[in-house]
Amino acid sequence: MTFQASAYVLYKGRGSEPLDTRIPQDSSNKTSFLIEATTPSHAGLYQCAYYSTEDILSELSDPLLLVVTGVGDAPSLSAQPSPVVASGKTLSLSCSSNLTSGRFHLLKEGGADPSGHMEAEPRTYDGRWRAIFPLGPVSPSHGGTYRCYGSSSSYPNVWSQPSAPLHIDVTGAPDTTPSSMDPGSSAVEKAGSLSYYTVENLIRMGVAGLVLVVLGVLLFQARNDTRRTHDAARM
Repeated sequence: MTFQASAYVLYKGRGSEPLDTRIPQDSSNKTSFLIEATTPSHAGLYQCAYYSTEDILSELSDPLLLVVTGVGDAPSLSAQPSPVVASGKTLSLSCSSNLTSGRFHLLKEGGADPSGHMEAEPRTYDGRWRAIFPLGPVSPSHGGTYRCYGSSSSYPNVWSQPSAPLHIDVTGAPDTTPSSMDPGSSAVEKAGSLSYYTVENLIRMGVAGLVLVVLGVLLFQARNDTRRTHDAARM
């Protein structure tokens, strides 16, 4: 049996009245709810449901969070100790602004979800608010361009202008040379090498000894054959 929806209903906020209702125009069983000019009032959780041909309302969909950005001044974003970091090291991204309360949000370009949310903490020496996002041990996947946003505690889904982009470059691979490893590892490797060469020498000596034994047996048989030949000649 082919499913057919007679109408779709859009809700904003949990337990709210329907925000909009749309009738599908064809048999594709989908429709769109258009927001022509987004404002901070549009931020929040949205859910939808549908009416079947028997006018039975379905269960609500999973909630979708709509975040509205561009409200308020942009924070600043910096990297400590440097935006260029070796793989395996630790890195912290600091987002700060003149916000008096709320949270900071860190996003990486190309990422499906925010990289993190942190409560703003005051800095007494300059009157600014800051949040530190630790990253690490970093890997090549941490490389890319990051931005951060700020929001107030009253409107957590209304974010500020984005910070200037900050590019993180992850270089090289973790240092695994013997000098950076455990001091005993070098001795273990040397002992293993010595054991390898000792076994190899023993094998060589064994092969040489076996060759000497075979040569001795052949020489002994040759002498016996010579004696027998001489004895036969005398007789």
